[in-house]
Amino acid sequence: MVTYLIIIVANLLIGGMIGLTGIAGFLLPILYTGFLGMPTAQALALSFFAFLISGVLGAWNYHKAGSLDLRLAVMISAGSLIGAVIGVRLNLLIDEVIVKRILYTVVLLSGLSILLRKENASESSGRSRAPSVPVLILFGLVTGAVCALSGAGGPILVMPLLVVMGVPVRTAVGVALFDSIFIAIPSCIGYSLQCDMASLAGVLAVSLISHGIGVFAGSLNTSLIRPDLLKKGMAVFSILIAIVKLITG
Repeated sequence: MVTYLIIIVANLLIGGMIGLTGIAGFLLPILYTGFLGMPTAQALALSFFAFLISGVLGAWNYHKAGSLDLRLAVMISAGSLIGAVIGVRLNLLIDEVIVKRILYTVVLLSGLSILLRKENASESSGRSRAPSVPVLILFGLVTGAVCALSGAGGPILVMPLLVVMGVPVRTAVGVALFDSIFIAIPSCIGYSLQCDMASLAGVLAVSLISHGIGVFAGSLNTSLIRPDLLKKGMAVFSILIAIVKLITG
């Protein structure tokens, strides 16, 4: 019962942060492996099922609020779907420590770039830039592979990089949540095949319900936070998390 309570509370809180900011999903694998002592395959399977729920619910609410650029999201997600398949396969070949160090180095640099760069006209007017289709697909492929391989979910890497590219912060969160659906689908399948999901049915059920509630509540309250404060807050949060993870491993 204690384990179930921890999972419920953690998914409510983490889901809320994902819905509000797009960032925090990486905490789930840490919870399952580091705190609850689950095998990596089980932890990643549970985490990516949660990311699938958060992506669907969060992206839907951002779409209804007018903060989801569908063209941008679809192009990136097309690459991420392929990248996630590659990432799951690479999980069996590459040392997880190396991948996580690459991931958090990119997150650190992205956070610093967000803090140091000046707001341009497209951000202040609420319009996002439109990189070419090949660039968007390649961007999705690389980020999808890294996130599926490391268990990061997607938004922690995709969201700050989109902001660096000039995408408004709320649009970046919406696109990152949409993209996380297509990272999660191959990851759910791939990691589920590596463990006994029948034994995790109860844990999976309570985690998905509590995670979904948290995400839905968080994504409905994004208008309460000013875009400039949200952008700076996410940049600082990304930098701090990256530094802690790079130091502690």
